Amino acid sequence: FPSAEAEEDCHSEAVREGDDDDENESPAETDLQAQLQRFRAQWMFELAPGGGSGNLESRPCRAARGSLLRAADTRGKQELAKEEKARELFLKAVEEEQNGALYEAIKFYRRAMQLVPDIEFKITYTRSPDGDGVGNSYIEDTDDDSKMADLLSCFQQQLTFQESVLKLCQPELESSQTHISALPMEVLMYVFRWVVSSDLDLRSLEQLSQVCRGFYICARDPEIWRLACLKVWGRSCIKLVPYTSWREMFLERPRVRFDGVYISKTTYIRQGEQSLDGFYRAWHQVEYYRYIRFFPDGHVMMLTTPEEPQSIVPRLRTRNTRTDAILLGHYRLSQDTDNQTKVFAVITKKKEEKALDHKYRYFRRAPVQEADQNFHVGLQLCSSGHQSFNKLIWIHHSCHITYKSTGETAVTAFEIDKMYTPLLFARVRSYTAFSERPL
Repeated sequence: FPSAEAEEDCHSEAVREGDDDDENESPAETDLQAQLQRFRAQWMFELAPGGGSGNLESRPCRAARGSLLRAADTRGKQELAKEEKARELFLKAVEEEQNGALYEAIKFYRRAMQLVPDIEFKITYTRSPDGDGVGNSYIEDTDDDSKMADLLSCFQQQLTFQESVLKLCQPELESSQTHISALPMEVLMYVFRWVVSSDLDLRSLEQLSQVCRGFYICARDPEIWRLACLKVWGRSCIKLVPYTSWREMFLERPRVRFDGVYISKTTYIRQGEQSLDGFYRAWHQVEYYRYIRFFPDGHVMMLTTPEEPQSIVPRLRTRNTRTDAILLGHYRLSQDTDNQTKVFAVITKKKEEKALDHKYRYFRRAPVQEADQNFHVGLQLCSSGHQSFNKLIWIHHSCHITYKSTGETAVTAFEIDKMYTPLLFARVRSYTAFSERPL
């Protein structure tokens, strides 16, 4: 059997070669295999639901992992405690600010932001219906859909405090020029008083409040609206009752408007003279306008003319107009027991200084009795349509002539008929385009 013996010889040689290869493996490969075995054993131990405690190599890993978890838990508790402390300081700052102690409020704001720089963005506030105090009346609001009824309080809470300076607004784009937010609060309020001006242009103030949140807060400053109310009603508006704010009083209490002119148009038919041949008689359609312009300082102008508003309205911008036949005077507001507001005015023709004519200074002239003539006007203020206080209805018109020599006064009352059409208000933008004096 020579073939079988040859196969056995070949097999024995292959086995000897394999044993020789195992004996020739390097120590590095043996160490790599050992590390791989240890890694597999550790991995299987970590995957097991309950690992044995007899494995000496896994104990340092478990100890390190436990220490890391305890450190993370400690840091989390410290962060929560720090955030809670910052929230308390921020609420305390809000309470001090509401009480008027701005310096104390700034200190609490700074301490809160030193603990948590973005604390003002982590909490939002709304008024609590059961709150008994200013600071306690703010609770955290987690409902994103709920909106605050008091928009002014919402904006005041979103102000940014940096380096103990109140920043009303921040520039949207970076610029090398000084931003308006760098101005002190007193200077900004003085600028806002120039916007309102002595003409009480509160419409421009409302438009300015739409620029940003900081300007909205400045435009709601109670002092501005208080000065505006005092200029309109004087001593009769010392108390706010029944209004809740000076702004509400100015907007809802009846008053005349200053940013335009009240205009009425009267039209009637007048019979003319008969022709020479007697075949026809002419009829004339007569049209004329009445203009009344009120000023915040109590002055009023009145003009009756056939000229249309396009040519007359620009001349009524100031009291120093050169228009002939214009009447100047003062007015006052009166509110009766029937809750109707009336406007009473006393107006007279503008006096013109006549130059002395030296040509006839030696001639004797017949003495002319000097007299002062003025008109008393009564109007009822009301609203029509969507506008407020835009209509004046005639209730009285009379002429008073006082003779200087005797002191007697002759009164002529005019009958209020269809010739006295109501005056409707028309806003004129050029009247408030310039500011001469601040509020």
